[in-house]
Amino acid sequence: MIGKTGFDNEKYLEEQSAEILRRVDDAKGRLYLEFGGKLMYDHHAARVLPGYDPNVKIRLLERLKDRAEIILCIYAGDIEKRRIRGDFGITYDADALMLIDGFRSRGIDLRGVVITRFEDQPSAISFENGLKRRGVDVFRHYFTKGYPTNVDLIVSEEGYGRNDYVPPTKPLVVITGPGPGSGKLATCLSQLYHDQKRGTKAGYAKFETFPVWNMPLKHPVNDAYEAATADLQDVNLVDPFHLDAYGKIAINYNRDVEAFPVVKRILERITGSESPYASPTDMGVNRVGFGIVDDEVVRYAAKQEIVRRYFRYRCEYAMGLTEKKTVEKIELLMSNLNLTRYDRSVVEAAEKRVELEEANPELHDIIASALQLPDGSIVTGKSTELMHTSSAMVLNAIKELAGIKDQIHLLSPAIIQSIRKLKKTTNSLPLRLDLEEVLIALSVSAATSEPAAMGLEKLKELKSCEAHLTHMPSSSDASGLRSLGINVTSDPRFSSSRLYNG
Repeated sequence: MIGKTGFDNEKYLEEQSAEILRRVDDAKGRLYLEFGGKLMYDHHAARVLPGYDPNVKIRLLERLKDRAEIILCIYAGDIEKRRIRGDFGITYDADALMLIDGFRSRGIDLRGVVITRFEDQPSAISFENGLKRRGVDVFRHYFTKGYPTNVDLIVSEEGYGRNDYVPPTKPLVVITGPGPGSGKLATCLSQLYHDQKRGTKAGYAKFETFPVWNMPLKHPVNDAYEAATADLQDVNLVDPFHLDAYGKIAINYNRDVEAFPVVKRILERITGSESPYASPTDMGVNRVGFGIVDDEVVRYAAKQEIVRRYFRYRCEYAMGLTEKKTVEKIELLMSNLNLTRYDRSVVEAAEKRVELEEANPELHDIIASALQLPDGSIVTGKSTELMHTSSAMVLNAIKELAGIKDQIHLLSPAIIQSIRKLKKTTNSLPLRLDLEEVLIALSVSAATSEPAAMGLEKLKELKSCEAHLTHMPSSSDASGLRSLGINVTSDPRFSSSRLYNG
């Protein structure tokens, strides 16, 4: 399945754009469109739907930018706790800044940033001040009193009325945020309340990607969504409201289904009229299923993503970042699909490299890695006194791609020793070169070494390649692998007994 495409971006863009514009027209005024999932850099969707552009949603907004603007939400608690976005290794507040830069670079208007569930958290105040001093409008929203049962209190001046109002300027207002729990839905409903008080007509809809409502409940693509949200304990299910209203099966997930009766009552209380939606699926704008052009390809890709999540959650559990129930959830999904760790081919290759090295009685505690090249072949690497296993693996991979013989060095021993000497002088341990250091050394060497220049040119071909490490990478190795776009997993083992894994 390597290199095969299962998704048509252009077909999806046409379908989704048309549906959004229809919803704007139906609103007969202004539409608040809540964006579920990631608006930019949606690498989960790209891995599950081969051919999917991680930035296709922002491309869609570029098409609509004359009619659209963005409100970015971020939960004050995530700022205070310095919550990390796993695929980039950056905090949610840093991700918010990256999103703002992305909007600006594409000419999409940012109407403002809403800090949700604000309770005078010091870090949230600092974040707010920093944005304001850079010319960004910032608004505060508070915990909604009475939510979810006391609708009279929610839809009142003591509920949504306490929140700052963000005055929109365009008919389509996209509400997005870094990660789940950012307060997007509450922001939409708060805006609707304030619009109604001002006599402005407005509607609400939700931009969705997963689960895919018009695919089978147990399709691997939908199972991959459950895997991606195992830490939230999300469960896909048949939308009972949709089945009751239309007699048709549609797939949704537990949080949307559980929240629907409350959201429907709040919408009706705000507008004073019957809700236009009979089910949570009705609320969703989701045409992603119509962009799938090869079901076999996306099934395979989705199963691979589930195996990746299995390794990720086991490592997060070892680091104390997630709970045992998250690991148990992903193990159950694996079992239901008859998947094992060895359905990821680079896992066995990395383990075999360890076995091969351990045959030498002088070696012990071997750390190895394996990477699958675009043609399906696999190269391996091991940790040595000179460099980390990730560094060796990447150098071996680009040598293979460039047709450079194994005995030829991409980095001269003199450069490696010079870096080691500097690290020793500055007490930077361990002395082995991590991947970020190797990449810098390679770029410097490329100025005078033809093999290094050839290898450097091949780095771009590693994007979307699969790799596995027998131990968890250091932060510098993980950052280097992310920068190359390599999909890496690892066993939940620490590479040393040191508590600081820098």
